[in-house]
Amino acid sequence: MNKQNGFTLIELVVVIIILGILAVTAAPKFINLQSDARESALQGMKGAIQGGNGLVYARAAIEGEEKRVKGYWTGDAEVADSVKGGVDIGTGTKAKTNFGYLQGLQAELENAIDVSFNVGTSATDNTLDTNNGADWIIFVDSGVATIWQTGAPTECRFTYTESAPNGAVPVFSSMPTASSC
Repeated sequence: MNKQNGFTLIELVVVIIILGILAVTAAPKFINLQSDARESALQGMKGAIQGGNGLVYARAAIEGEEKRVKGYWTGDAEVADSVKGGVDIGTGTKAKTNFGYLQGLQAELENAIDVSFNVGTSATDNTLDTNNGADWIIFVDSGVATIWQTGAPTECRFTYTESAPNGAVPVFSSMPTASSC
């Protein structure tokens, strides 16, 4: 009689049960990767704005323009020696600052951090007013820019508030958690 080698039914069932337990414990880690990625991308955008702001402020200080209010800037053409079109940050387009920091405007943020934005209809709605095919959406209202990633839930966003009249540094809202993204 030939002896056959193989797994018994009991051994197969035990292996399947172990694999099922591993899948149940590991699946939530993999499911949450998209939320973690969105949160990380949002943190990266905040870091890009902070870094850009530091460089813009340094350049404004070098040029002696760090105390200028946003109403000072008249355009790219120089009207007089005392009125410039903005702070030269090396991008080919001068940055119009507010107390040396970036204004909370789409054009200023795009210029300083080399990003393109779609334009949202409001700070709390994901509907687009203008679709530029960009990965990021911005809504600006009175110096407050709300920024979020295209396709992200409505809670997965942050705000950038330009510097205040007293020359305080710009303010960022608290960042959402991964579960919000």
